[in-house]
Amino acid sequence: MPTPKIKRGYRKTRYILYKETLVDYKEHFWSFLGSFVGIGILSYLQSIHFSGNDMVYLIGSFGASSVLIYGIIQSPFSQPRNLIGGHLISAFIGVTVNKLVPDIVWIAAPLAVSLSIIFMQITKTLHPPGGATALIAVTASSQIKDLGYMYVISPVLIGVLILFITALIFNNMTSSRSYPSHSTYHKHYHKIRKRLVRK
Repeated sequence: MPTPKIKRGYRKTRYILYKETLVDYKEHFWSFLGSFVGIGILSYLQSIHFSGNDMVYLIGSFGASSVLIYGIIQSPFSQPRNLIGGHLISAFIGVTVNKLVPDIVWIAAPLAVSLSIIFMQITKTLHPPGGATALIAVTASSQIKDLGYMYVISPVLIGVLILFITALIFNNMTSSRSYPSHSTYHKHYHKIRKRLVRK
């Protein structure tokens, strides 16, 4: 990658992170509420469907995704394409690597993470927590490994959709928060809300 592109990307990332430090207490409230509800729903599903110590619905990468989609909502990594695509691609790769190299963790773990990074880059769906989703598929307990490709559907797809829908609701509650960025969803959301309030 040429040096000017790297420098431009670095400047853009610094600007986005700086902008996120300027948010006021109201924005903190919506970040807290959105992440609380999103992770809370996943926790509730976990308590209903699974017992024991293994948190199938609460995979660690969802916590990292919550930081991005509720706390740094303008980041390119937080956008729906990256959130959903990054997790699904990484989950699929993680399960595939686990099936091909099931008992050699020192090969399976780095291979799953590295391949997920490459495929997220190729598909323009780079989402940093995706690397953890791939890693979980090869290093988790047998309860998760036994899911096979169902891991891609549940918990990954279902969990990501719950986080995404929650983000759509709570990240558009105020006029200063707009998610996804560069979309007309925010305007439509507020038009519908005003119509409902009038009735």
